[in-house]
Amino acid sequence: MSFLVEMRGIEKRFPGVHALKDMQFDLKAGEVHALMGENGAGKSTLMKILSGVYSKDAGEVLIEGKAANPNGPREAQELGVGIIHQELSLMNDLTAAQNIFIGREPRGRFGLLDEAKLNQQAASIFKQMNLELDPRTRVDELSIAKQQMVEIAKALSYKSRVLVMDEPTAALNDAEITELFAIIRQLRSEGVGVIYISHKMDEIKRISDRVSILRDGEYVDTRNSAETTIEQIISMMVGRNLELEELVVPDVSDFDTALEVKNLNRGRTVKDVSFSLKKGEILGFAGLMGAGRTEVARVIFGADRLDSGEILVNGEPTKIKTPSDAVEAGIGYLSEDRKHFGLFLGMDVRSNIAMASMDQFSSAAGYMDETGMATAAKNYIAQMGIRTPSDTQETQFLSGGNQQKVVIAKWLLRNCDILIFDEPTRGVDVGAKSEIYKILNELASEGKAIIVISSELPEILRVSHRIAVMCEGNLTGVLKAQSTQEDIMQLATKSMHSASVSTSISGGAAK
Repeated sequence: MSFLVEMRGIEKRFPGVHALKDMQFDLKAGEVHALMGENGAGKSTLMKILSGVYSKDAGEVLIEGKAANPNGPREAQELGVGIIHQELSLMNDLTAAQNIFIGREPRGRFGLLDEAKLNQQAASIFKQMNLELDPRTRVDELSIAKQQMVEIAKALSYKSRVLVMDEPTAALNDAEITELFAIIRQLRSEGVGVIYISHKMDEIKRISDRVSILRDGEYVDTRNSAETTIEQIISMMVGRNLELEELVVPDVSDFDTALEVKNLNRGRTVKDVSFSLKKGEILGFAGLMGAGRTEVARVIFGADRLDSGEILVNGEPTKIKTPSDAVEAGIGYLSEDRKHFGLFLGMDVRSNIAMASMDQFSSAAGYMDETGMATAAKNYIAQMGIRTPSDTQETQFLSGGNQQKVVIAKWLLRNCDILIFDEPTRGVDVGAKSEIYKILNELASEGKAIIVISSELPEILRVSHRIAVMCEGNLTGVLKAQSTQEDIMQLATKSMHSASVSTSISGGAAK
């Protein structure tokens, strides 16, 4: 197979950071080449150089054997390089076809849009992908998986021979992942080269032909995926063997109840949900996408108004109408979308850590105690192992795992007794995952009451003392920590209107 991409001796520096050091990478025609590494290893920086977002400081890039130095994404697209980011960049109020050809729409006489030709061209690409999708469908009517397909079609419309996929399955369920992999295999059979970035080890083994590992901005090795174990990949990524602590499930039956929810209702997404959470307990929330897990968390935190029901904190009925009410009640919420709802990316690490505790650092006259903020931030940077040049570094330049640690530090500084973690390791590498799991266990051992919402069943089973399972807005049961994925899926697909559920979900009761 000929090389579609060759990158040699790539160097890139940012202020205070040597992001890429003598980096190398290549991609063959008709292969899926996985790019692995911890957050901050240099994967995104390398791909941004290939796709024209960043310029390299040194080194050589060849695309189909010719020297290339794309000055912007449009030039990279013209060279046959398409990139599909983790955060989709589609316009929801336009159709699939209009999104694919935005700015390049076919025109007829007098420069008028030729809608029929537009839809025909989009349909042709969908046919090439073996994808059944009406090009006239508005994007906001499509599932996340189908929107992902539209992004792929958009890249193919530029005749892309190189396709970069960054965490493409982050928001997909198993069936949608299978559909995406079928499309990738189809593209591979047509000679398209796919660069696949993911933290999900099982996916790498399923879909990739080769895997390259980066660590701390340096190239480590390239291996054939079929001949390399997950343990070997992890070891090369982190430079050490990860020690996974065995989950110790405490007997919380005699512990005080930190949070109790009774008959919580919110529209069609939360239906008569009741549960309790003990101090020192980690309660996992599992369920399929749209089951209502995040919606329960948002109601508890006051981000959404409840229609009916009661919330008790430390045994006392508590009115929570806004997030401020929740924070005053000692509840912290780490959103699944940390970049939009958990952080101010343009602000420094210090300010983000202190954000929920500004009252601790402000005087009656309105002056800020910058020294106190700096001291607190540095303490948590050290305690949490946040990798940053300093507490004044802008948060947007931190890796995903370190950004997540900043959000955790924010709520620890606030000294919240009840913490809700929504998808705490989404987009986080295996090393950072291990560190976050350790943090969760330490917080629970200190008496914090913790809810963990996760779409990854192994993660739920890994961290939870009990597991609450939701389906169609209903809480269908609570399981013990020693349960299996099959136990969870049985409850996750158990519609309340099709079967009566008699599981007790108060206190320490569990299936």
